[in-house]
Amino acid sequence: MSHISPVLWQFLVKWLTNFALFPPEASKIAPQMDALYFFMVLVSLVGLTIVVLLIVGFSILYSKKRHPEAVQIEGSTLLEATWTIIPLGLFLIMFVWGALLYFRIYTPPANAMNIYVVGKQWMWKAEHPGGQHEIDSLHVPTGQPVQLTLISQDVFHSFSIPAFRVKREAIPGRYSSVWFEATTPGTYHLFCTQYCGTNHSQMIGEVVVMTPDDFRKWLQGSTSGHSLAQDGERLFASLSCNACHNPRPDARGPNLVGVYGSRLTLSTGQTVTVDDAYLRQAILNPSQNITQGYAPIMPTYQGQISEEGVFALVEYLKNLQSDYRIQQTLNTTVLPANSEGNAAGQAPAAQKAGGQGEVQQ
Repeated sequence: MSHISPVLWQFLVKWLTNFALFPPEASKIAPQMDALYFFMVLVSLVGLTIVVLLIVGFSILYSKKRHPEAVQIEGSTLLEATWTIIPLGLFLIMFVWGALLYFRIYTPPANAMNIYVVGKQWMWKAEHPGGQHEIDSLHVPTGQPVQLTLISQDVFHSFSIPAFRVKREAIPGRYSSVWFEATTPGTYHLFCTQYCGTNHSQMIGEVVVMTPDDFRKWLQGSTSGHSLAQDGERLFASLSCNACHNPRPDARGPNLVGVYGSRLTLSTGQTVTVDDAYLRQAILNPSQNITQGYAPIMPTYQGQISEEGVFALVEYLKNLQSDYRIQQTLNTTVLPANSEGNAAGQAPAAQKAGGQGEVQQ
């Protein structure tokens, strides 16, 4: 927006930032959001000025001293059309401008790096695909689109990074997402802007924006030793999901290899796209997501798996492109003799030579 008036723009940005009235612009979308904001402020100020001038002017021109007796004033079609069409045009400009920004903010690019975020009383927990775990902190690189997949573990929360002009609700039982691309290295505030209980004001954190090289070093030094997908693979095996979801011809559940992003036909005849939200619902509410051709025998895992565990399973299934990994877990798993007729994960945890719930690597 510096092309409008460099002097005025720099004054506004520096003055508002120094007086803590206006956060810095640290993301790619921030200048576009600010342009719309300042346009709305400008329209409001111009409208306010016109109204005040008209009130003052009419008070003087049509005072009782100047016009002791009232005179009937007929309406003007041109005047009424003018004050109707001009505000309508301005409002339509704001609407279209805001709608374009909205869809841009909530439609992440295909190359966005996904980070899972869980809101809970009273903290933010971030899960990186590489196995990095953070609490009340989020490390991201510059120049890389970052998509956040959000969910709440208890009540409504609202994930807000003012410097990025990002705000998105974390809702219990449902995924929501938002994305941004950080442009300036530094440390920025992270808030919950939805009142969520007694310690709501303490649900704060920081977003650390790093150069790509520094971010790669941070990833290497902060890893837990195994990725989120590897955690999901271990959980998949320990819950005996492979008892039904496997490549064998007599499998009691659908093969999950390459299922992410595909189109599935449910027993109701409805066709759905398999995304993160669908996988979560299929794990926690399987009776509502029965694949056509299979019996409704899968039990629910509601209350048995944490949101972080669901993230791990989803990340594992998103990256499952070969039968080999499932076959390996089957080869290292001893299934119970009475597992016939049970759903994936309904049988007790698998007993293995290498220990319960472990996948031999």
